[in-house]
Amino acid sequence: MTISYKAVYPEETIRSHLAFLARRRALRPSEEYRTPTDSEWQEFLGHFERRKVATGLCGRAFSTPCIHEHACLRCSMHWPDPDQRFRIEEIRDNLIARIAEAEREGWLGEVEGLQASLAGANDKTAQIDRRSLGGATVDLGLPAVRNEER
Repeated sequence: MTISYKAVYPEETIRSHLAFLARRRALRPSEEYRTPTDSEWQEFLGHFERRKVATGLCGRAFSTPCIHEHACLRCSMHWPDPDQRFRIEEIRDNLIARIAEAEREGWLGEVEGLQASLAGANDKTAQIDRRSLGGATVDLGLPAVRNEER
């Protein structure tokens, strides 16, 4: 059951949001809102340059460590570059060969890690495929008009 309705207007929404931000900022330490030094700003800009990897871009947050020890294909924060698909496919083919060798030699601990990397490589090629299809339109046709006689 609905007790009442409320009309919400864009100006009211914007005012409420700005008031919320002002309240949050009042709770945070003021030193967080200072102008960064030149060296801090250069470090921040350099962060984005250091996120470029051979197969795409790393999207992890500024000043955070890589938890995957630079195994980028395993990482959900890795954004694969469609132009580097061939490189990812080469890595995938190499992983398949290494898995076969590890299984043949009985290196079971190696197999598990390689399979995780292979799953990541397959996921990255699938991401590239999904993104390349993202802009495509699908023709659903025109709906048929039915004459219903009663």
